[in-house]
Amino acid sequence: MIANVLSIAGSDPSGGAGIQADLKSISANGAFGMAVITALTAQNTQGVHGVHLVPPDFVQAQIAAIFADIRVDAVKIGMIANAEIAQAVADALQDHADVPMVLDPVMIAKGGAPLLQDDAIDTLRSALLPLAQVITPNLPEAAHLLGSSPASTRDEMITQGRALCDMGVQAVLMKGGHLDGADSPDALITADETHWFDAPRTPTKNTHGTGCTLSSALAAQIGKGLALPQAVEAAKTYVAGAIAGADQLSVGTGHGPTHHFHNFYA
Repeated sequence: MIANVLSIAGSDPSGGAGIQADLKSISANGAFGMAVITALTAQNTQGVHGVHLVPPDFVQAQIAAIFADIRVDAVKIGMIANAEIAQAVADALQDHADVPMVLDPVMIAKGGAPLLQDDAIDTLRSALLPLAQVITPNLPEAAHLLGSSPASTRDEMITQGRALCDMGVQAVLMKGGHLDGADSPDALITADETHWFDAPRTPTKNTHGTGCTLSSALAAQIGKGLALPQAVEAAKTYVAGAIAGADQLSVGTGHGPTHHFHNFYA
């Protein structure tokens, strides 16, 4: 049976991030993708030029319509934009806590534009983190959630990951791409275990939407029934291939997208 995976996120009309990247990533990882849109953005590979928020009650209505009719095997939560939408998403998912959820705390776009209002941080912490099986912050996002400075070593990544677990989330995939070095180390951290996933960096500027792509690939693998460490390994391998194939595309003049369907092209 093919897994059904729901993404709750914002729209990127350039196709590299957000809902568009999520649906491609979910499909490429062998699941059926569904989408609830929280925000429309005007953006391209150069940056975000505008954001139009979907009313919170309509976000809830989209989620309710899916669960009323369709089996959902996993949920990925991306851009939630503000406190009202964050609370609406949490309220809509509260009765579905048995469905594994991957939370990607999208805060800042690749070009630096804020995608999460300051008033939403507390709601994200209190209402959404406890619902998540795993969250996937990069180092600045983890620091923002904790109110601290970004981790600069592997030991600090573990410390901050455990601190996030203390806030109610079951597991944290700390993405170490901001560390210096030839490798990009990620750490899957629970209250008492740490699994490291190391991969060499690929020299390319075309990395737009990698966070969206990874979290949705992870949701697809979890929805298919893989245990969390194996799901992370599969999602990481997929994203590494998508980044390695990114330069085959010719999309825009800034930070281009990854090649979501690299496995399917000759």
